[in-house]
Amino acid sequence: MASLRKWLLAGLLVLVPLIITLGVLDWVISTLDKTLNILPTAWHPDRWIGARIPGLGVLFALAVVVSIGAMASNIVGNRLVNWWHALLHRIPIVRSIYSGVKQVSDTLFADKGNAFRKAVLVQWPREGMWTVAFLTGHPSGEVAQHVPDDCLSVYVPTTPNPTGGYFVMLKRADCIELEMSVDEALTYVVSMGVITPSGVKRVPAAKAMPAPQS
Repeated sequence: MASLRKWLLAGLLVLVPLIITLGVLDWVISTLDKTLNILPTAWHPDRWIGARIPGLGVLFALAVVVSIGAMASNIVGNRLVNWWHALLHRIPIVRSIYSGVKQVSDTLFADKGNAFRKAVLVQWPREGMWTVAFLTGHPSGEVAQHVPDDCLSVYVPTTPNPTGGYFVMLKRADCIELEMSVDEALTYVVSMGVITPSGVKRVPAAKAMPAPQS
């Protein structure tokens, strides 16, 4: 019975990640395939191919995103995008939702953004308890006038769902910079510490975040 239980657990460890991965990929592909529905019925690929080919929607969605990005990069497209933004900001309910989502997306995907660029170690939720967090930038605006100059903006994710968490501002000396990458730190958080980042050298003594170069 002990051997049977050992083999059962070993089989689950092999199959569960594979099944979940395949399920997620199937969901992503099937969802993106629905983007073909925006085309007229006569233009659907399965009409002139004679069979449904999974994944064509992924290529179509990618082509749409690239095309919109190329259009927004030129002068005329940029003006159209600005006009579209101004129009959405005039709609009461849509304005609140769109503005919040756009600010988050601009922070995450902008080339010069500071979101999730470094993994840090902080004491949370109280002194003596440590957790992995992510540096998002520096306090700005009115908030910066009420906190010390050496504060950092930090996002503390929850486990195992890192999309929920807490935004806090801590002193630079209270944030320990980690050598692991952001992806490795996210994996470490999602796995609840089970999956240890590989290839990271053990630091003999904790080092605080260095002060910015003047």
